[in-house]
Amino acid sequence: MGSRIVRERGFFESLRLGISLLKSKLRFRRARLVRFPIYIRGRKYIDLGKSLTTGVGCRIEAFRLSGSNPPVLKFGSRVQLNDYVHICALQSIVIGDDVLMASHVYISDNSHGVYKGTGKDSSPEERPIEREYFTAPVEIGSRAWIGEGVMILPGVKIGEGAVIGAHSVVNRDIPSGCIAVGSPARVIKKYNNISKRWERISKDI
Repeated sequence: MGSRIVRERGFFESLRLGISLLKSKLRFRRARLVRFPIYIRGRKYIDLGKSLTTGVGCRIEAFRLSGSNPPVLKFGSRVQLNDYVHICALQSIVIGDDVLMASHVYISDNSHGVYKGTGKDSSPEERPIEREYFTAPVEIGSRAWIGEGVMILPGVKIGEGAVIGAHSVVNRDIPSGCIAVGSPARVIKKYNNISKRWERISKDI
């Protein structure tokens, strides 16, 4: 086991934690600790998994589009979200076990409008709120570590044990056991299972 932070809480912090623990068990029985306020919309489409931990101000939502199948927003076991994480699903977002997210992370499987140059694109004359939604499923593998301020966009698959550096914008798949950084995010290191080291690579994989 690695080193861990020594928790030294004052009286009022301990009191707030105790209140959050009590409210968590009353409202989210399978959760480990949910800090309030938390904003959840579309609860019937959301599986919060087992032993979820959240920071304050998290916003977790799933909406059903007319004429579409119900969305899926599924958490694995022991997922930890820090403060002000925002996750929005219209189609499918699946988060594996033991995923850790820093604060201000944004994950979405949808976008207002289509901008792919296919002939079915949204017009700039349309109000953004009225443009057709684009959706594509998102998957985050078990044991991934998502850094501060990361944005994960529709259609992305992040592999198991991947690390996404702070403030990266992920708009394409990231393989398992890789570190990716930047906007757009690109892979800079891969874990070598033989040498047990993170090794720098010279180009994207």
